[in-house]
This record gives sequence, C-alpha cells and structure tokens, in this order.
Amino acid sequence: MPRVFALADRYAIDLIGGDTSSGPLTLTVQAFGILPTGKALKRSVAKPGDAICVTGNLGEAGLGLKIKQGYVCKSPENALKRFNRPDPQIEIGQGLIDTAHACIDISDGLAGDLGHILQQSKVGASLDWEAIPLSDEVKAYINDTGDWSMPLTSGDDYELCFTVSPHNLEVLNTIPHTKIGIIEERPGLRIKKSGQLQSLPGKSFEHFS
Repeated sequence: MPRVFALADRYAIDLIGGDTSSGPLTLTVQAFGILPTGKALKRSVAKPGDAICVTGNLGEAGLGLKIKQGYVCKSPENALKRFNRPDPQIEIGQGLIDTAHACIDISDGLAGDLGHILQQSKVGASLDWEAIPLSDEVKAYINDTGDWSMPLTSGDDYELCFTVSPHNLEVLNTIPHTKIGIIEERPGLRIKKSGQLQSLPGKSFEHFS
C-alpha cells in the first residue's frame, strides 16, 4: 500500500473508499478520470501505414518474474525493481494525445496488448523482432535460454505501445520511443526475426482463460 499512496500523491489522485469483501487477500482498484472531448487515446483508431512504437525496454518485468522463479541473473536489481515497483507512463501518454492514433499500455505482454489494438481497429501488423528495445540483462536471458518470445509475451512492463502516422514521427523527437513495426491492412500479427516470419511459441496473459 505505501507504493499506492506514493503514486496517488505523485499524480494528485484521491484514494477513497474500500472493499468489504472477506478473504486472505483482496486488492480491488477502480480508476476514474476526466479528459477533454475527442482527446482519448483509444485502441480502435490504428490505420494501415502507421508506425508501431513502444516506450522503454520490454521484458524487464518478465525477467524479474523469472528471477523470482529461480533464474540466476548477474545484475538482477533493475529487473526486480521493474517487476516489484512499476511506474505508469503518465507524462508520455499525455504527450501523445495530439499525435498518436491508437495506444495501449503493455500490461499483459506486447503481443497480446498490440493484438487488442489490431482487433479493435480491424487491421494487422508486422513486427521487426530485432528492433524491439531490450536491456542487456534481457538479452543475456534470451541467449541463455533461447526464449526469444519472453519480451513479447511477458506482462507488467506498463510501457506504452502506440501507432502514429509516418508523417508525425518527427514530432515525437521529444518523446523517448522505438519504432518496432508497421500497421497493415491484412489481419493478424506477423513477426519477422532474422529475416524470416516466425510463429510466436508462447502467448500473452489472458484474463479469465
């Protein structure tokens, strides 16, 4: 709870109420906010030709979970911090309001959350695996295990995945991001790795499955 209170103070959010459910552990959070008409960042407005971009490095929280489960990492501190104390990308999200088309936070894994954009926007996408931003520790994990899909399917990074017109990429110079793919008309998600199309061996977290 101290982390919740710290974030609430940081973003001037009132934390009120409580849950009356009984049980060994219950955490229930509902967020309510107000924004100007027409300024919402939605999942449903990606357009063919849009660049697909992400903020930050991916897979670090997933690596933190792997460390918790027994994987030995030479420098585990940052991965464990990203897993235990994630930071929401509020300022970057606000900076994208007038530039990005579609946007989603990466909470259940890039492949799954980008998939929500593709489904809602009725489009497809092609990703360049080599373009995905990875920390040295995540790269070392992939080299050790061969599990190249982990940064695509692990959750809890809470970075942003968004699409933007190629004409507006230059506008994003002040916003840290990496272009990792392109939105296409043909449905489905295609991943190019080492110059070849690859099938994703795992899948992102699915609620209620």
